[in-house]
Order: sequence, then C-alpha cells, then structure tokens
Amino acid sequence: MENFLSNVASVNDAVNSFAWGWFAIIMLLGTGLICTVITKCFQISHLKHWWTKTIVSVFKKDTHHNKDKGAVSQFQALCTALAATIGTGNIAGVAAAICVGGPGAVLWMWVAAFLGMMTNYSENILGIFYRRKNSENEWSGGAMYYLKDGLGGYKGFKGIGKILAVIFAIFAILASFGIGNMGQINKITLNIQSAFFGSVEAPTLGGISVVNWVIGIVLMLIGGFIILGGLQRIASFAERVVPFMAIAYIIGAIIIMFAHIGSVGAMFGAIFRFAFGAKALAGGVAGTALKLAIKNGCKRGIFSNEAGLGSSVMVHSNSNVIEPVRQGMWGIFEVFADTMVVCTMTAIVVLSSGFIDLETGAVQEGVSDATLVAKAFGNVFGKGGEWFVALAVLLFAFTTVMGWSHYGSKAVEYLFGVKGAKVYKVVFVIMIISGALMTSSLAWDISDTFNGLMMIPNLIGVLSLTPLIYKLTQNYVDRNIKGKDIKPMLSFHEDVQAEMEQRLKESEA
Repeated sequence: MENFLSNVASVNDAVNSFAWGWFAIIMLLGTGLICTVITKCFQISHLKHWWTKTIVSVFKKDTHHNKDKGAVSQFQALCTALAATIGTGNIAGVAAAICVGGPGAVLWMWVAAFLGMMTNYSENILGIFYRRKNSENEWSGGAMYYLKDGLGGYKGFKGIGKILAVIFAIFAILASFGIGNMGQINKITLNIQSAFFGSVEAPTLGGISVVNWVIGIVLMLIGGFIILGGLQRIASFAERVVPFMAIAYIIGAIIIMFAHIGSVGAMFGAIFRFAFGAKALAGGVAGTALKLAIKNGCKRGIFSNEAGLGSSVMVHSNSNVIEPVRQGMWGIFEVFADTMVVCTMTAIVVLSSGFIDLETGAVQEGVSDATLVAKAFGNVFGKGGEWFVALAVLLFAFTTVMGWSHYGSKAVEYLFGVKGAKVYKVVFVIMIISGALMTSSLAWDISDTFNGLMMIPNLIGVLSLTPLIYKLTQNYVDRNIKGKDIKPMLSFHEDVQAEMEQRLKESEA
C-alpha cells in the first residue's frame, strides 16, 4: 500500500508541476494580457464606471433586490463567489509566497491580479451570454456551456468543444471534493486544535482525536443545513458573512500596520527591490530569487482569486443581471477585493511583523508560513490575536466550502442533470467530516492538481472567444457610456435574448 501511495504521489507531483508550473502561469498571464488589450484596458479606462456599478451600487436597493426565484441578486452572486475565493490562500497562501519567494512575490501577486481582473471579467460575460435555464427554471452557466456552444460553434470544433466541456466538469467535481471541501475543513480543524486545544490531551476514537470528530460533525451539520437549502440559502449566508469577515480582518491588519508604522517604508522598499531580483534571496543567486518571486507571487495570487480557473463563473451566471458586462464588472471587483485588498493586508501583516528580514528576505528561525500570520497578530493583540486568526481561517475556509458546493453541483448538473446534482450535494455534505479526520496531505495535493487542471480547458475557451468578448464589451460601451442607439447583445440563445431585451426595456422605463 505504501508503494502504491508513493507512486500516486510521484505521478501527482509531476502533473501538479505542469498544472501550476511556468506553462500555466504564462498561459494565465497571457490570457489576462490579451483580455486587457482587447477591452482597451477596461479595468483602468473605465475605472470610475465599473467602480460605480459595483461597490458604490451596493448602497442601492436594486443591487440586493431579486424577484427571480431561479437567480440571486448581483451582490449575492459576488459574495458567494468571494466566499469561495477568500479562503486559506489569503492567509497561509500569501505567507507561503513570501517565505519561499521573498517580499518581491507581493508585487507579482499584484501583477497577476491586475491582469486577472480582465480574465475574470471575460469569463463572467461569457458565462452570462451562454447561460440557460434548467428543468427547475434556475440559471445554469459556466465554462462547460461556453466551451460547448462557443468554441463548439466554430466550424470543425463541435466535438472538441463538447470534450473540453466534459473534461472541465470532471476536474471541477474532483477539485470541489478536495480543495473545495476536505482540504478547507482539514485546515479549519488543524487551526482550531492549535489555537484552542493545543494543551488538551483528548481521548481518541478509531485512532483519531475526539476533538476532530466533534469539529467534523458540527461543521457537517451546519454545512448540510446551508448547502441542502440550495443556492438561495448559500447566497444569503455568504451575503451576511463575507463582508463581515473581510472587514474585520482588514481592520485587524490595519491596526498591525500602524503598530509597526516605522517599518512600512522599508517594507514597500523590499517588495520592489526583491521583485526584480535586485537582491538575492537569503544569500542565494539573484536570478533564482527573481524566478522564485515571480512564480510564487503569480501562483499564490491566481490560487487565491481563481481568475482563469472558470470556477466563480458558475455562481455569477446565477445572477439576476440582464447585461453580461454588468456581471463582468463584478468579476473585476471580485479579484480586486480578494487580492488587491485582502491578500495585500496579509502581506503587510507578514512583512511588518519583524519575522521577515527585509534586507535578506530570510524568515526568522522557528517561524513557518503556517504560523506566520497568527504570530504576527499575536505580537500585537496577544493570545487573542492568535484566536482571531484561527476564527478568520474558520470563516474564510468554511465559506469557501459553501461556494465550492455550488460549483461542484453545477458541474454535476451539466453531466448528469438536476437529479444528479441533488445526490452530489448529499455526498458533498457527508464528505465534510472526512476533512476533519484526514491525516494525509496527499488528498489535498491531488485536489490542488485538479484545481489547476481546470484552467486549461477554461482558458482555451476564453482565448477562442476573444472576438466575442471584444464585441460584447464594445456593444455595452457604445450603448451605456457613449449613448449610441444600437441593439444590445445579451444572450447566445434567441429566446433568452428576447426575454432579456424585454426586461431591459422595463428597467429603463
């Protein structure tokens, strides 16, 4: 058995190196760059417009209002997507990037996010454009549909589009059980044990601590209540929890920054100095340090905001929005909030903590990426700071599980229909307890690979449909910004196009 597991681990390491290696990073950054160019740098050129239509509009009633039983509001779609993206990657992931890639990794994380804004934007407008209603009159959308109907719509590509759609759905399902479920629950369990039960010698059951069993059962029951209640309940939960947890974490990080205000200048200096290999990391070769900074910064940024993976498209497509570009702008804000705000706050906490030598980039002895953020909070807030980080990981990771339950169910629905999706949800809930009992990291490593493999068929779909992305963006800009009287492009399907046109007229009346 040990030989078998060793062979599986070796094969997975090889595939993972490909899925999250230089090829994937170049493909992701390249797609983001192309989408930025064809939309005429929309995230900058129309900054005021998308900012007004997203976060500013949160204070308007219609952003939260939803009459469509088969959909969620635009803000709920954003919060559910953020629930899935704001996870352990925003805390331990950023710390790991800095520990391995040095302070310069932060700058490359920002670069990946800047380009990722337009990748996420492009995925979302394609998701809305190709979505359709299922047998229960709920919206269904995602990479599966724009691969099948979009890429598959090109002459000679029908079969390829269908095959890539199925491959994407399979990878999404497998990733949902691992990185979207058991991996997150495992992180929650380890953090709670460390923060609250570190000195407790609890009895065991089946060789596993009773603490693990209790945590797993409690999370399974709570998760089951939310997940089995459907998307409306998941979205309602996310709408309440995500803003609270993000704001609380940001406030805590800002307090830590001001507590170490004297080191802020040196911190930003180190970020830019190490980002271009001006200094070798901890005495190593400068060229190697540059590669480590780029690779770890980009990888962790992508891993955190998921731009290019095609995952959040599946919940954005459930929005009650009429215009594809309107939901695309929420995708821009999603990446901005996840990486430019939350991940940057973690980077500030880590780099201003004193545990990273800003001259050499070396990590202080006895500190690891897993404990770095907790120790930084503990330095300022005492033991309460470490408890706060444990609770933050709990909320961040648990909301990730809720979001991924929807992604997986939509992938199953594409392959097996609505009934198959209902069975999936029950299995997904049961698997929550497995995450609390899991002792091997192999399951996490394998699911991380599947998570990375999702991006390949998704990015093929996005790149193949860049002419449509350009047309949809230009159509929206011409009508809503330049005031031209032209026919709106709202859906690939004629019946949905007609329905959306009618809704658009009613909204403008």
